[in-house]
Amino acid sequence: MTTVPTPWRATVLTLFPEMFPGPLGASLAGKALAGGLWALEARDIRDSATDKHRSVDDTPAGGGPGMVLRADVLAAAIDAADIAPDRPRLLMSPRGRPLTQSHVAELATGPGPLIVCGRFEGVDQRVIEARGLEEVSIGDYVLSGGEIAAMALIDACVRLLPGVMGKQASGTEESFSEGLLEYPQYTRPQEFEGRQIPEILISGDHARVAAWRLAQSESLTAVRRPDLWARKAARRGTKNTTDG
Repeated sequence: MTTVPTPWRATVLTLFPEMFPGPLGASLAGKALAGGLWALEARDIRDSATDKHRSVDDTPAGGGPGMVLRADVLAAAIDAADIAPDRPRLLMSPRGRPLTQSHVAELATGPGPLIVCGRFEGVDQRVIEARGLEEVSIGDYVLSGGEIAAMALIDACVRLLPGVMGKQASGTEESFSEGLLEYPQYTRPQEFEGRQIPEILISGDHARVAAWRLAQSESLTAVRRPDLWARKAARRGTKNTTDG
């Protein structure tokens, strides 16, 4: 008897399940979703509320503006999702661990995460601790809620799943895959408004093309992302010390 593998799954806890799949239902992710290469479940946090008004938030302890998502309601929503213990539990949060391509690759090779989308002023810290939520950030800015951030994380993971991208090499030669920004890309026509495709790219010399692309990636990274460039240099230094 053949066992059908379980597809990579994203379980999203949100106050706005109608926002999903949204963009995830189109393009590569949408085709892969329709084809069963991954699965999506959007669950309404309000379904775990216990009062007739389906309340999920309350005023912050210690005072201050806004409202805070209640620990008891969110904990009940997480428990009701009944996910396997090996699945990561994430909370999209601007104070979380910055999402990187290496983290995305790690998540893509697993069974798929449960993702909590926060709203209001935040989430009661006690449920973060009690349910082992890992806070993840997609950038140093604040959104109205975690839904768009969750979509970004899911999309980044889905495109790495086997069978989603037509040419697997396209996933290994892009920004961040080797700690560098991607080199500039060109295509026909050969001339556009007086600008030519760099001669080396149409030379047919694959070694020279590869060297040019690496040099371009390194130059762009050093100028636009000195933080990435510094980490790359530090790793090189460590490797050289080890080799020596």
